[in-house]
Amino acid sequence: MRILLLRHGKSDWEAPYDGDHDRPLAPRGQSAAAAIGRFLSEAGRAPDRILSSTARRARDTVVIAAQSGRWAAPIVTTDALYGAGAGEALAAARRHMASEQERVGCLLLAGHEPTFSELTGRLIGRGRIGFPTAAVASIRFAGEDWDRVDFGAGELEFLVKPKILGRYLPEQ
Repeated sequence: MRILLLRHGKSDWEAPYDGDHDRPLAPRGQSAAAAIGRFLSEAGRAPDRILSSTARRARDTVVIAAQSGRWAAPIVTTDALYGAGAGEALAAARRHMASEQERVGCLLLAGHEPTFSELTGRLIGRGRIGFPTAAVASIRFAGEDWDRVDFGAGELEFLVKPKILGRYLPEQ
């Protein structure tokens, strides 16, 4: 089983919005989200379930990625991923998986920095991870029991930054 960590795309600081939680994606963030969605589908890594931060930029990133990648996974939003630390994000994922009635092989979390850098490093048990906007990390865990997903138990399969996905990005 695996966890995909998808950081929200580049946000638009110039757009009108009421607060940080409501900040929208910039056009570059939208393009990157679409590219990541297509990449994950072609790589055979489309998620079975999605748990997203309630922040607009995270929700929009995962919706765009899902549409572009043609994912069938349901999207659930939670405040627990907005402003969370690594431990809180892992706890939110565990709570979500405990509520699932069917087998889920791949859970995608959509959220923020610095949480995802810390969470990735702690799940794989080592290293400092740079996590730019719209990047996605795939972390694999042995077995099929989500209770075994813990810090130090994962193996980093890949960390993909949208910049390297030239063929997936629209013409500029």
